[in-house]
Amino acid sequence: MLNPEDLYELDADLPEMTGPVLLHSLDGFVDAGQAGQLVRDHLLGSLDGRVVARFDVDALLDFRARRPMMTFDRDHWSGYEAPELVVRLLRDEVGTPFLMLTGPEPDRQWEGFAAAVRSLVSRLGVALTVGFHGIPMGVPHTRPVGLTSHATRPELITKTSWFDKVQVPGSAAALLEYRLGEHGHDAVGFAVHVPHYLAQSGYPAAAVAALEAVIAATGLVLPSDALREAAVHTDAEIAEQVAGNAEVEKVVTALEQQYDAFAGAAERESLLAERQDMPTAEELGAQFERFLAEQDDPDAS
Repeated sequence: MLNPEDLYELDADLPEMTGPVLLHSLDGFVDAGQAGQLVRDHLLGSLDGRVVARFDVDALLDFRARRPMMTFDRDHWSGYEAPELVVRLLRDEVGTPFLMLTGPEPDRQWEGFAAAVRSLVSRLGVALTVGFHGIPMGVPHTRPVGLTSHATRPELITKTSWFDKVQVPGSAAALLEYRLGEHGHDAVGFAVHVPHYLAQSGYPAAAVAALEAVIAATGLVLPSDALREAAVHTDAEIAEQVAGNAEVEKVVTALEQQYDAFAGAAERESLLAERQDMPTAEELGAQFERFLAEQDDPDAS
């Protein structure tokens, strides 16, 4: 593997920082409800900051797999939207500096990318690395938004996971957290549970849950009013659409009953200290598909 520091350029003019937090949110992997994107866009649009590190996208991206947009103006090329994989220095609402890694997920050199970020973590004295995104789940929008937290040390996790042991397709962000843990760095991630029937559209309630988790984990004072207002507006629109469709109401009611049963089992587990297996996302999805099939065939058992 090449020298990890060859994969990025770091600004020489950096302020003094003591144990800054590094947030990361990359495009290209699962992000149900655009939870990670909404948080990322909200923070970059609300807080002042500047780019302090740039990664070598020519080395990390497959341009033929996701071609950047170019503008053709009558008889010449007039613009090129160059992809950027960068680290920005931002300040929260009380002036505390923190870092944020954004851009497309690398197509290649995942190990090199993870080593490069780990190099930045060491050089900048990062105390905690935090990632966040949304995942589709068989849950109703009428219940509190849940999340699965994971970390390089058990002490960094405060919420019980819905999952036991499961193999899933990897991501550059997951590998980054894994490698940081191997080298003794603190890292935590949050996967927000988004109703699978809302996974393809923006779901601000999930973004609010992700932002709250980031705030709780880091102590940063981050703005949230705009996201909360968007969540209230979107929730009202969803409720209106569901109320006008009897079939969808049945689906939501079934998911509510399923959710309440699982939540009750989880609560009993915590009270009785007895282990109970929680369903995986695949199992929840399969139950949802069976429910829909029964609606098409009323005689199905």
